Amino acid sequence: MDFAPDPTTERLRERLLEFLDRHVYPAEPVLAEQLAAAPDSWDPPPVIGQLQAAARQQDLWNLFLPVEAGGTLTNLQYAPLAELTGRSPLLAPAALNCAAPDTGNMELLARFGTEAQRERWLKPLLEAEIRSAFCMTEPDAASSDATNIATRIERNGDQWVVNGRKWWSSGAMSSRCALLIVMGKTDPDADRHWQQSMVLVPRQTPGVVVGRGLRVVGFDDRAHGGHAEIEFTDVRVPAENLVGGAGDGFAIAQARLGPGRIHHCMRLIGAAERALELMCDRVVGRATFGRPLADHGMVQDWIAQSRVRIEQLRLLVLRTAWQIDTNGNRAAHRDVQAIKIAVPAGVEWVVDKAIQAHGAAGLSQDWPLSMLWSHARSLRLADGPDEVHKRSLARHELRPYRDRPPATSNETFAPM
Repeated sequence: MDFAPDPTTERLRERLLEFLDRHVYPAEPVLAEQLAAAPDSWDPPPVIGQLQAAARQQDLWNLFLPVEAGGTLTNLQYAPLAELTGRSPLLAPAALNCAAPDTGNMELLARFGTEAQRERWLKPLLEAEIRSAFCMTEPDAASSDATNIATRIERNGDQWVVNGRKWWSSGAMSSRCALLIVMGKTDPDADRHWQQSMVLVPRQTPGVVVGRGLRVVGFDDRAHGGHAEIEFTDVRVPAENLVGGAGDGFAIAQARLGPGRIHHCMRLIGAAERALELMCDRVVGRATFGRPLADHGMVQDWIAQSRVRIEQLRLLVLRTAWQIDTNGNRAAHRDVQAIKIAVPAGVEWVVDKAIQAHGAAGLSQDWPLSMLWSHARSLRLADGPDEVHKRSLARHELRPYRDRPPATSNETFAPM
């Protein structure tokens, strides 16, 4: 691997750094004011639309879209850019139209949607004219095993009928959310990985009831349309709203979630960098017991450990991006699992130490640290909990050993 950004990436990186300094960081207090002024609204505050207009002018738009889906950047090129957006996760990804869940939904439509589906839904998503939600997780099923999902999608003539209950459907609380991509069971008697399908459900379809918005460690994420609980009762959509074929839902979900996982990890590196900067700035300006916090050995250990962890995690993410670009999503499956295990937990540790260095102030709304921490903590569950990825990764490592005869003691330890 060449660790130096190529000219295209470096050019975009410089442009994005300037965009963050000129537009995004100054907009953070504006976002807080606008959210406070409209406590009952789940729609994006006006500042996000203003940032999107500025990003378009700077040609910083839809950078996430992979080459195979019509984009211009590889995953390795996008990684340093996504990292920068993670420094301000409430504003920067949305400003560039690179925010989940729309990114994953756009990639899903680009890869698996029909021409008509792409025309109706992908185009307005690429223009940020609408938003979308991905409805997979259920409150009454252990959704870490997607084959448990119980929502039914049944064929009735030239329609699909959807019945079930979903939650953590990100973005669906907003009135700008026009599309729900719903995963459910079409054939309970098929092989467990071929029982599921996906259908496109317009949010205003009769029978769709968007209920409460769920909070994440006290944060409601109103800037991005929240996380909704949704009831589907005899919801009817045309047969052509099926994504792929009947039974393809599980495979499509895995294909969608893989790129989403690496994007989350890319952004988290930026969150960790910002937390470390805030920690360093804080400890050189505060004193306890007669000397600056920065002179205390424990604080120096936090800072050194943070730098080491960030660099390790960044290298692992870059290698995964390179692997996807070089050999495809399937070949990178092990690498994606590794970063999904390591990055959220590592970044959570760094942000936690930054909070500790700030004292009680680190828990307040005056710094972004509590928000960054809750985001990192939530990603140890989103797109699959740690335990599922560890189980799968361990099975991958054990497979060659299970497939060969066990070694005898003499074969295991040769004499010196």
